[in-house]
Amino acid sequence: MRFFSTFRGRLLLVLALLLIATLGAQYYLNLLTQAENADLREDQEAAVVAGIAVGFRSVTSDDRMQDLVKQPGILDDEARKRIKDIITINDKWEVVDSLDSRYLPEYDANHNIVYKKLADITDLPPLMEGDRLGSDLSHFPDGNETGETGGNLSGEAHAVPIETDQGRWYVMVILSNDKAEAWWRAAKPLIYTFGVLLVSALITFWLVWRFGAPIANLSEAARQVAKGNLHVRVPDSDRKDEIGRLATRFNEMTAELERKQDLEQQLQQAEKSAVVGRLGSAIAHEIRNPLNYINLTLDHLRAKFAPADSEQKQQFVKLTSQLKAEVARIDGQITDFLNYSRPAKANLQPIDAHKVVKDSLRIVEPEAEEKQVKVSLIEHEAVPLVMGDPDFLRSVFSNLFINALQAMEANGGKLTVRISPSEDGNFVQFEIADTGSGIAEENLSKIFEPYFSTKETGTGLGLAIVQKVVEAHHGGAIDVESKEGDGTKFTVKLPKAN
Repeated sequence: MRFFSTFRGRLLLVLALLLIATLGAQYYLNLLTQAENADLREDQEAAVVAGIAVGFRSVTSDDRMQDLVKQPGILDDEARKRIKDIITINDKWEVVDSLDSRYLPEYDANHNIVYKKLADITDLPPLMEGDRLGSDLSHFPDGNETGETGGNLSGEAHAVPIETDQGRWYVMVILSNDKAEAWWRAAKPLIYTFGVLLVSALITFWLVWRFGAPIANLSEAARQVAKGNLHVRVPDSDRKDEIGRLATRFNEMTAELERKQDLEQQLQQAEKSAVVGRLGSAIAHEIRNPLNYINLTLDHLRAKFAPADSEQKQQFVKLTSQLKAEVARIDGQITDFLNYSRPAKANLQPIDAHKVVKDSLRIVEPEAEEKQVKVSLIEHEAVPLVMGDPDFLRSVFSNLFINALQAMEANGGKLTVRISPSEDGNFVQFEIADTGSGIAEENLSKIFEPYFSTKETGTGLGLAIVQKVVEAHHGGAIDVESKEGDGTKFTVKLPKAN
């Protein structure tokens, strides 16, 4: 029984069943054809018997055969349809009576009866089973059993001798042969056979497709893997035969390759983070101390050595402020390096995300007013608390809000923040949408990569840190939608607090 659960066993079993079904159908059709032929032969024999009875009656009666067949009860409808002619022949091989007026006796000029000779009639069909007539057969028209004679009548003739007081007479019954019916009888077995073969061919094609589809799926999946798509899976792994086992092994192989690829990416990311960590530590140690000294010196210069002249003092304050801003920018970049290189260890606790968003918006409100950007905060009812780190989330939202403002021109725009429960109810969803310049399609897949930035002064670590912090919240995720010229929407999902 295990053999029939294999691909080969099932294929052989299906082919065997198909062969048996084909032979069975053909045998059944042959039986039907034989039954139809038997019914036809019975109808012909009944017509012959009925015709002979009419011939006998015409011999013993003074009525013509044409008058006899008009009498009720003499011939039924089936016999009338099949009998073409009934001819009575005397011992001199003359036609005494017939249903066909052409063969009836005629009167000559002296009113003497003139009979037609049987030998003069050339359009009669062949005589069936003529051997039993012995030497009398030579008096009947020559023909064969195919119905082809020198005349124009096709069919078959049956002759029966009658012993009378005037010698041996014959009654010949001629059955008509419907060419259309004969053609249909000859073509019907071929049509049945063609139908059986057609059904068999269709089933065979279906079987070939059914058993070949998994192989085609494997071929297409192998092509996708060769292109580098390791997410492809073959859908036939639930089969119990060799194809199913092959599909299972293929899926295991691609899963292992995908797992290996993920590990390689994680290893590359870890190596990159380690490099950044070492670089950040060196920068913090070697640069931050001089930066602090420069910052303190600038404060001292502004307090002790400011010019007395108001115009010169204004210029002096402006230059020192620019220096302090550059020092702060360098210090911020060092902080980004350190934050990205350090593990994100979030202190998760139930918090009100609305409060965190409000605090982050408060930081960017001055810049928003300066750029004439309208800020809207929309919160749905019954938004649950989230499991999050307040400091981390404040950094996440501040970063996203600052990026949104930087993407909008100085002549105004709109920043919309929407807080709502997720559809499955397990997360809280934050949508930050702006009407800024948007992100080019070719850059969408790169914006969360470290060191990728479209700004001339950016480090490319802001959104990478945002993603890292969000994913540090168990189940947290961030997604982006953007169209160049139509603005950008970031969606942050954070797990709700139980």
